[in-house]
Amino acid sequence: MTKTGEAVSNIGRIVKAVPSISPTLKNKEVDKLFTENPDMRGIVVVHHEKPFAHITRTHFYQKIGTLYGYNLYMGRESQLLAKKNPLIVDFHQPITEVSKLAMERQEEDLYDDVIVTKDDRFMGVVSIRALLMEFVDIQVQFASFLNPLSKLPGNHLIDQKLTEILYLEKYSVLYFDIDYFKTYNDLYGFNKGDKVLLHLTDILKRNITQQGFFLGHIGGDDFMAILPQYNVDAMCEEIIKEFDVTIPGFYDEKHLKDPNFKVKGRSGNLENFTIMFLSIAVLTNEKQKFDKIEDISNAVAAIKRSCKKVKGSCFIIDEAECFSPTL
Repeated sequence: MTKTGEAVSNIGRIVKAVPSISPTLKNKEVDKLFTENPDMRGIVVVHHEKPFAHITRTHFYQKIGTLYGYNLYMGRESQLLAKKNPLIVDFHQPITEVSKLAMERQEEDLYDDVIVTKDDRFMGVVSIRALLMEFVDIQVQFASFLNPLSKLPGNHLIDQKLTEILYLEKYSVLYFDIDYFKTYNDLYGFNKGDKVLLHLTDILKRNITQQGFFLGHIGGDDFMAILPQYNVDAMCEEIIKEFDVTIPGFYDEKHLKDPNFKVKGRSGNLENFTIMFLSIAVLTNEKQKFDKIEDISNAVAAIKRSCKKVKGSCFIIDEAECFSPTL
């Protein structure tokens, strides 16, 4: 199991070495192997170190047990009773991918062992029981790295993704932050504050995750997206538009209409009521290169500070220019 929480654990980790036979071995010898090894579910047929068929205990005895099956098959080659299209996967394939392939098989083949090769050579098999147990374990581990509120990847997975993009030719890192969110939380309570965060999560998922890009939840009202491209203007504009149009619905109408309504600000002093805005700090490697994720984090934080100086929702790309659809 990888400790990253990502479903990238290779099938080779749980492969079990089992006997293999040649395609010319007689079925009476296969019967002997099954008899002497009552826990053996199947036998892999290998030719020149490459697996090409699988004899399962159930299928074998179904054929042998027919009216003329014993006399017809026992003295003949094992390949006659072998399944010619077993699921064969590479040692390095992810367990999640193998699980999907295994479950897509015909119903009569669902519980057959998965055959594993390395450099096209037979390595062993993985039982469906072992595969599913490992898959569940991976899912549990993965869930532990998700933000408990939004169910988006949390800081550990975000850092891992940032490390990966250091080697990309082009990328953009988008940092989302809600201005006056703390004021809203203090005014309306954490329960309603969580609803705002889930609302923003939905907006971001529609515009980012559903487009095939990475989206993570740093914590609180801070989110991060990572895209392997520079073209983010239209996406940011749409996200801000959706946020600004819908966010008034989370306020009491009397607060929105009262020009004299005051709230306690971050300093603890009363200040004029202000509705929440969305700041998007965008960092790209178009004009500068980054060697480590700490450098990316520091650069994004600087852009975020510039966003905070703007009254209203906005996005800033590499601090070069400010785009504020609400102004």
